[in-house]
Amino acid sequence: MEFLKKFFERTEPYVEKGARFHWLHSVHNGFFTFLFVPKTTSASGTHIHDYLDLKRTMTIVVLALVPALLFGIYNTGFQHFKAIGELESSGFMQLFFYGLLKVLPIIIVSYITGLGIEFIFAQIRGHEINEGFLVSGMLIPLIMPVETPLWMIAISTAFAVILGKEVFGGTGMNIWNPSLLARAFLFFAYPSQMSGNSVWVALGKNDQAIDSFTGATPMADAAAGNINFSPADAFFGFIPGSVGETSTLAIILGAILLIVTGIGSWKIMLSTVAGGVAMGIVLNIFAGTNIYMALPFWQHLIIGGFAFGAIFMATDPVSAAQTEKGKWIYGFLTGILAILIRVLNPAYPEGMMLAILIMNTFAPTIDYYVVQGHIKRRMKKVKISV
Repeated sequence: MEFLKKFFERTEPYVEKGARFHWLHSVHNGFFTFLFVPKTTSASGTHIHDYLDLKRTMTIVVLALVPALLFGIYNTGFQHFKAIGELESSGFMQLFFYGLLKVLPIIIVSYITGLGIEFIFAQIRGHEINEGFLVSGMLIPLIMPVETPLWMIAISTAFAVILGKEVFGGTGMNIWNPSLLARAFLFFAYPSQMSGNSVWVALGKNDQAIDSFTGATPMADAAAGNINFSPADAFFGFIPGSVGETSTLAIILGAILLIVTGIGSWKIMLSTVAGGVAMGIVLNIFAGTNIYMALPFWQHLIIGGFAFGAIFMATDPVSAAQTEKGKWIYGFLTGILAILIRVLNPAYPEGMMLAILIMNTFAPTIDYYVVQGHIKRRMKKVKISV
């Protein structure tokens, strides 16, 4: 790594302001600070220095996603060979590498598209390149069906980065979670690629003629009142679904890392689960007109994107609530809406995506009233003391 450090140091004078290649300063600085700790120091005033900068924060989140990613790759192969009836004769490595060949191109397209756009905007504005897309670039592939065409991944990623981040000022200024915007764009623009049973299992070009995959997805099964999956399979992740959303166990491992490091808000995670449980219990009590309402409340937590959304999406530090009391309110309402939309909307047997995007919209309002309430209480104390 020393030779890379020397390379960046030697080429730095050529990209400084007024130099021949000054227009490449953002790209040069972006790669340099990604590989090495920034060497900038405070010149005046009082500053608080912390080792946990944006790059380290994003790195920890990516590491927390690794368990879900690795299992998602394996499960892609598992579902494929199960669908064509060759699961028993296939080994672990065969399943894993098949899944890797399917998932890796999605990750590559996501990063190339998103980072490319962010580099362009940084150059145009003359700003430094932020590391925010390091997480979004991984989240987007993990919440997509494995059979989504790569050109759709590119378009949805571009939509999320341009209209979800850059028009608002870039990293840290976005109103909605960019990754969920990418999925929402595909859901409404290309619904056939985001619904149905076959999109969740990668049969491959040579296997399209095989009529072996006829089972519905777990979410469709639950909506129809047919539970064809065991709670154990749902918890460990041996069911069809988006790449990173099937294994609740892998998601919990990521949650532990986020909580221990202080990166993810445990208040939002816990309150989101509490909201989902509360709404699930209410629907169980009044079950009758809708078969989906009779699904045991705890099963809502281990199917679909509920667990993944509660851990990695609802806790987005930019688009989520910022105040401590606001986090409890924000998470609880997110959980309630997720189950409410999932159960009562027959055309959309999943609700986490829309619930989080809706609560992203109202997060600033929640924080505003929390702050205003705090000010009023303080003012009352002042009047009493006077």
